[in-house]
Amino acid sequence: MVPNSGDRMAQLKHAEYDALERAVTQGTRLAFRRQGRREYVVIPLTLRIENGREVVDARHPTTGHDLKIYIDEIDGIEVVG
Repeated sequence: MVPNSGDRMAQLKHAEYDALERAVTQGTRLAFRRQGRREYVVIPLTLRIENGREVVDARHPTTGHDLKIYIDEIDGIEVVG
């Protein structure tokens, strides 16, 4: 992840954005790593902007709980096979 200068908005690597977009369209699982927190495995539903921040609306695959994950708070994304 590469922070944008002066903004709160963060930027993922191209491969990470591609993986995120594919997961949204195909309904596949992704693992999000957050600094100082555990890894979250989710099914991303949408990628959008909220108050100048990129946010992923997601669902936990086991519990069905809805989650909101801010891109600028994560360290990386991995596709779960």
